[in-house]
Amino acid sequence: MYGRNSEPVQLYRDCAGVLIPSGDQVILRKGTNGFITQALGGSFTIYVDGSLFRIDGENADALGKEIVPPPALPPEASREDVEQLVWDQLKTCYDPEIPINIVDLGLVYRCELVKLEQDEWRVEVDMTLTAPGCGMGDILVHDVKSKLEIIPTVKRAAVELVFDPPWNQEMMSEAARLQTGMYY
Repeated sequence: MYGRNSEPVQLYRDCAGVLIPSGDQVILRKGTNGFITQALGGSFTIYVDGSLFRIDGENADALGKEIVPPPALPPEASREDVEQLVWDQLKTCYDPEIPINIVDLGLVYRCELVKLEQDEWRVEVDMTLTAPGCGMGDILVHDVKSKLEIIPTVKRAAVELVFDPPWNQEMMSEAARLQTGMYY
């Protein structure tokens, strides 16, 4: 079913996964065979026995892959440095079925840094989904939140799913539209 971009894989240990698109949590067992169909942003989508599963980057070793190191900031980082790293981290978040990051998909409606005490920040994000009924919404929100909260100086990330305005293909970046063939 999957072509030359898919990589065969056998799990080295039991690991948690999420069934796509329902969002159900599952345990994939050691020795399970499948194919990595997407490896973007530190997480993986694997095809096993007719189903797709998302594997978080913290379980990369179960697939024989390296865990992506956390982001770093230079000493005495400015607000602009933090803001750039926030956007860089958002671009490591992918819909597990679409190989385009959530920023280029146009799913991030708002991203603001709020200054806390000393050199600490709260990041507030409003984002949407390509389809309101998608079972992966909570998974994507968790992914965004956890990737923002590992940024040095970010004390907390508040990520809200919103559906107004409804997402449409015109919200995609030009690069994303070209990549998906939805350029008009």
